[in-house]
Amino acid sequence: MILRRAARPLLASIFIFGGIGALRDVQGHAKAAEPLITGAFDKADGLVPERVPRDPATLVRIDAAVKIGAGFALATGRAPRLAAVALLGSLVPTTLASHRFWAETDPVAKAGQQVHFLKNAGLAGGLLLAVGDTAGKPSLGWRARRAAKKAGKRAERLGKKAERSRTD
Repeated sequence: MILRRAARPLLASIFIFGGIGALRDVQGHAKAAEPLITGAFDKADGLVPERVPRDPATLVRIDAAVKIGAGFALATGRAPRLAAVALLGSLVPTTLASHRFWAETDPVAKAGQQVHFLKNAGLAGGLLLAVGDTAGKPSLGWRARRAAKKAGKRAERLGKKAERSRTD
């Protein structure tokens, strides 16, 4: 559908360029993300495996790679639902780290951060629509319920047939 071919690249573009921007300024993004990362790892002490990187710069690079890779996948329609889930997973921590309007004391800065926060909330809504978009095909859940219903009806018919053959 033409709508998907236009909407997916438009939605993906901000993530691709955001990922490229993060790679161009890893240290700046890492500095902004450090309080969130430190707080998250402090709260999840003992729950997160030691192999998970804790260095903000490394996590910024991983996040940038996810944004670029999943952004291109969404834009080109390759596994768009999975790509939208990955982008949504990347958007939440980015928003919480970068647009903390509730922590701002300057009214102008607070208003600016609120706008960015709400923009990201809108992007999250678009990604949720992309996650649920089956491109007109039935979802896996619908197919599974239908197959279970058909199997139940077949089993019921076989049971009746077996019952009739026992009485004959």
